[in-house]
Amino acid sequence: MAIIKPFKGLRPPQQIVEDLACLPYDVMNSEEAAKMAEGKPESLLRITKAEIECEGVEDIHSEIVYNKAVENFRTFQRNGWLVQDEQPKYYIYAQTMNGQTQYGIVGAAACADYENGIIKKHELTRPEKEEDRMVLTRYLNANIEPVFFAYKAVSEIDEIVATIVKENIADYNFTAEDGFGHHFWVINDAEINNRIEQLFTDKVPFTYVADGHHRTAAAARIGAEKTGQNPNHTGNEEYNFFMAVHFPDNQLQIIDYNRTVTDLNGLSDIDFLAELSNNFDVENMGTDICKPSKLHEFSLYLSGNWYKLTAKNGTYDDSNPIGVLDVTILSKHILEPVLDIKNLRTSKRIDFIGGIRGLGELKKRVDSGTMKAAFALFPVSMQQLINIADSGNIMPPKTTWFEPKLRSGLVIHKLD
Repeated sequence: MAIIKPFKGLRPPQQIVEDLACLPYDVMNSEEAAKMAEGKPESLLRITKAEIECEGVEDIHSEIVYNKAVENFRTFQRNGWLVQDEQPKYYIYAQTMNGQTQYGIVGAAACADYENGIIKKHELTRPEKEEDRMVLTRYLNANIEPVFFAYKAVSEIDEIVATIVKENIADYNFTAEDGFGHHFWVINDAEINNRIEQLFTDKVPFTYVADGHHRTAAAARIGAEKTGQNPNHTGNEEYNFFMAVHFPDNQLQIIDYNRTVTDLNGLSDIDFLAELSNNFDVENMGTDICKPSKLHEFSLYLSGNWYKLTAKNGTYDDSNPIGVLDVTILSKHILEPVLDIKNLRTSKRIDFIGGIRGLGELKKRVDSGTMKAAFALFPVSMQQLINIADSGNIMPPKTTWFEPKLRSGLVIHKLD
């Protein structure tokens, strides 16, 4: 069963939380981060993307950048921009998008659960990204940003959360510049904290990494590293745990993750569509944006027209957790055999567009001439993600997109 415990969170005062909180480090480049932090001395980006304060440094993974992050982290605490709670506790973090709110519990997940498979993953990590987050965690001695976990909903946990939200004013409550709402409650009642811990232990056999595979892997490596350095290790030290926001699966929705390609591998439009007709029913939908409406249905934008592609029987395997995925169908029957794009991680002929940007972004890229064609996919379901993780499989690259992104800085977990 999952071990998820309360912790003494390091948090900002209410009056600066909106300026301090920021998007995760990996959804922006350094230039974008600098612009976001402009005029905000308290922005956590000065820690998570400390290169924005290291003028002339080209390597964002250099020791200079990590040392600057440490310096700023200490300054934030010295200035009272981050203050540690005196007692271990859980926190509720809710996000609102398009009128719908999802409620998660912030707690400290166990590194051991990651090693023994209680925390299940569905993506491979890139070594350089994992190494970067591990080094930053080592320097700061803290989990500076949360990871996004899911678990199969437990009604009693839902009821506790609903009661707290109904009976208490949120400690933090703001709408970010992207229009998404962020709401945060500190659970101060020791009895309720104890009950939540027990419910996780009794009712949650597994948790699932939804977003943040690199930070999760980095946290587990730091835990193992610190264990090896401590001759008096007991297993109860804070470095054995890392911060995660745990959302019930029935409140989460995965957004589509779409593809654009630079060329048709030497084929004309007519020949390309003819090749597709071998495995798909192809229907010209005209110039209006066409969005897939169900599993195994795709939209193609090519030369000013939208096409509906419906996968024919035999192109997918609904009994197989990988074979059922539309990203698998697309790769197996279009990208690899027709376009000769075989490695999605390394090919320069393909790009990936999160569905949060809308299908208009696909049209824009093709119409601009930077891309030749675009494919829109029906989003993966939470049940598909869970089935893949439970079966020990790994999703193809760029399969899931979660929104809203967790804001960093609402709470931090120190490892000492």
